[in-house]
Amino acid sequence: MSSTVKVEVQQLPHGAGLPLPAYQTAHAAGMDLLAAVPDSAPVILEPGKVAMVPTALSIALPPGYEAQVRPRSGLAAKHGITVLNSPGTIDADYRGEIAVILINHGSAAFTIKRGERIAQMVIAPVSQAELVLVQALGETERGSGGFGSTGR
Repeated sequence: MSSTVKVEVQQLPHGAGLPLPAYQTAHAAGMDLLAAVPDSAPVILEPGKVAMVPTALSIALPPGYEAQVRPRSGLAAKHGITVLNSPGTIDADYRGEIAVILINHGSAAFTIKRGERIAQMVIAPVSQAELVLVQALGETERGSGGFGSTGR
């Protein structure tokens, strides 16, 4: 079961003519974000390099929500392109332009053209924690076993 939350969106002038993000299927969790780079100046992302790609979008999330910017699986599988700080977080009080930090883990340069689907955005509820300082934590079977400690 999913719910709908209203998110105000502003398209900045350099996004004129680009469609707004949209879900590609009825049950998709994320909507695609598009590159708002000039037609005349695509971004060439060389192997091992990072680029901050504009989307020409600003959003106003309601309190208690975040937007997560995640990689698109097709770009990652086919070209080695992924979101560097995955998932990127857009807080409910941020009103600036959404930009996507992409990195090329592939072996060939990748050209990011205007309107290219570069990432997906998932709107999710957020809980804020209240930290309570204690002298000791309760025991568990796992204890302090960390990386690889479960033998899998």
